[in-house]
Formats: sequence, C-alpha cells, structure tokens
Amino acid sequence: MANKLISEMGLPKSIANIFAARNIHTAKDALSLTEFELTELLDVGLAEVTTAVSSISEISCPPYQTRMHNEYLAGHLPTRLKGLDAALCGGIPFGVITELVGPAGIGKTQFCLKLSLLASLPSSHGGLDGHVIYVDTESKFSSRRMIEIGVNSFPEIFQIEGMAQQMAGRILVLQPTTPTEFSECLQKIKDSLLQHHMKLLVIDSMAALVSGRDGQGQCRQHPLGWHMTFIKSLAEFSRIPVVVTNQVRSHSGDDPFHYSFQDSRQNLDFPTTFDSHLVAALGIPWAHAVSIRLVLESKSGQRFIKLAKSSMSPPVAFTFAISASGISLLHDDGIEMTGPEINGICGQGNSGLFD
Repeated sequence: MANKLISEMGLPKSIANIFAARNIHTAKDALSLTEFELTELLDVGLAEVTTAVSSISEISCPPYQTRMHNEYLAGHLPTRLKGLDAALCGGIPFGVITELVGPAGIGKTQFCLKLSLLASLPSSHGGLDGHVIYVDTESKFSSRRMIEIGVNSFPEIFQIEGMAQQMAGRILVLQPTTPTEFSECLQKIKDSLLQHHMKLLVIDSMAALVSGRDGQGQCRQHPLGWHMTFIKSLAEFSRIPVVVTNQVRSHSGDDPFHYSFQDSRQNLDFPTTFDSHLVAALGIPWAHAVSIRLVLESKSGQRFIKLAKSSMSPPVAFTFAISASGISLLHDDGIEMTGPEINGICGQGNSGLFD
C-alpha cells in the first residue's frame, strides 16, 4: 500500500495534479514529508494539505480506530515486573506503540527478549500463546540469550523436552538494514498479522533505521513520517502490543524537557539547568506517536526504568537489575517524578551492562 499511486486514490483533481507536478506520486512519497513541508513544496494552504494527507493515510494504511481510555482495556502483555505492571494497569497495552528509550548497553534488547518470551509462552503459564515478529535492525537478537532467560525464569516449562526449540520457533526475526528494506518488511508484517497467530511486534531499534551518513560522511536522518503512520496503524488494526526501541542523542538548547502531552502541573518550578545531557532520538513527532514511553537509564551506580509517558499513571521510576533471568525490579514501589527528570536521560557508567 505504500506504493499506491496518489492518482488512483480519488483525490480532487486540482490537488492530485499538484502532487504529480512536484513528483510526489505514491503514498510513501507524501507521508514521508511533514504537512508543513508539503505546504511549502506544493504551495497550497495547510488546511488543503491536511485534508489530502488524511485521505492518503486512510487509503494506504489500515483503518484508523478512534480510541479513548478504553484502549487500555482491550488487553495487556504482563511484563512480570510487578510494580511496572501495576503502573501500566496490567502490562504493555494492546493496540498502541510502547517505546523503550535509553543509551546503548542499558538493557533495551534484554527487555524485548523477555517480552518476546512472554508473548510466546503457553497461556497456561501466563503467556499469550502466540507468535512474535522481531525486527532486529542492529543484529542484537540472540536466541541463546532468550532461551537462557526462559530456563532461569520458567524452568518447569523449559525442562520439557523440545520446548526450547518450540518457543524459539515461534519468533520470526527480520533484519532490514536500510529504510527501503524496512518498508518492505512492514508490508510483510501486515500480511503476517492477518494470516498468523501473531501476538507481539518488536522493532529494535527504530532510530538505527532512520539515521545514517551521506556520501561525505555527514550524519543525516531519513524521513520517518510514513513508517511512523504505518506502524501506529498496524498497532491499532491488529490490536496487539507493539514495542519499539529508540536511541538517545545529546541534548541541545532547543530540546524540550516537557512535552505538550504531559500534565502542565508537572512543569512547575523547573530549574534552569538539569544534569542530563541526553534526550530521546527521533524528535517530537515520534514522541507524540507513542502512547507509552519507558526510559531506561543509569545514574549513581543504579539502573532505573521510568514510566515517562502514560495516560493511566503519573511519571514513576523503578530501580532494576539484569541477571540470567532477564530484567527484574529491585523494589516494586516506584518513585514518583516531577520536573525535567521525567524526560531527561542519564547514561552514567553503562560499561558492563547488557543491551
């Protein structure tokens, strides 16, 4: 559907002709640009662009479903981290994007491996008894590590002959290395969600796909608009949990420590400086696309997992550790947070940590 021609979408001829004149021929071409970029490129009003983009999105992506807070009542994938599951009202919610963001080596991939295991576990042992699609863009997926987590977390299951191989066989690993290959993967994923018993989609990591270097070795970022729209639609359409990891980058003076989706009361008495120099990559549009943001960070010799964005819980942080059985919380009682610490990310002393 990404390559569906705009000329075949039934848009008003006036706007369809303008798209064609500017060499914007497919849904992917249009959705890879922001509405403001399209306004400048097409030289038309924002309202007209917004209407056209809405029509293109509706036709090229799975149907959008209006949601209120009951989106979280459709189901959850428990993380088996008691305090975090309580804060999330049951676990990773179905039908929306949950983001894991943090510096390299902090444990994002470990979290994803544990979730993949939990989604594929038999329902009799608290799992979803389904298959998993794991998009591994940095070649970090390890079936050996996942089985190690399973053996140490659920020995009664993994002692059954052939169970380890059966569980590993439920996870389909895709390894795109370019944005073009990723776009092709998304189409395959959509078909798999419809044809198979898929219960979880993991993309580890999103930031690695959209960042790169040009011919002169300069950093550049590929457009994210179409991928972001399509992934969000996949989550809503399939009603399964979608977990995406994100990297961090250096904080600049233009980066907000407070987003518009957060309660303005959390913005009171912000200090003028803050000791974190890292923020989530991919920018503000992506931050608004995710429904849950979990920040993993290390500070003063401890590792924290912060629930930085959720409509069901105030921002709260938990200390955690990583062992042979995966991630575990040191305390189930979280620490409520306020101010810039909600979005700031500390990456002190990551050496020796799992990723």
